[in-house]
Amino acid sequence: MKTTLTIRLDDELERWLKQLCQQTGRNRSEIVRDALRRQLSLLRFEHLRRRALPFAEARGYLTDEDVFRDLS
Repeated sequence: MKTTLTIRLDDELERWLKQLCQQTGRNRSEIVRDALRRQLSLLRFEHLRRRALPFAEARGYLTDEDVFRDLS
C-alpha cells in the first residue's frame, strides 16, 4: 500500500531538489523517499545509541575509540 504525503518546501530547498533531479535523472519522489529513509535510519540509530549509552559507560566504553579498540 502506498500513501501520499504533502510537504511544503521553502524556495531554496525546492531549488536544491530541482537541481538534484536534473543532475541525477531521478524524480522528486525518489529523492525525497531516499532522504526520508536515511533520516529516519539516522534518528533510529541515535535513539538506540542514547538508550545503550548508560550500559556502555557502566562497562567503561566512553568513546568510539574504546569500542573500536575492543572490537579490533
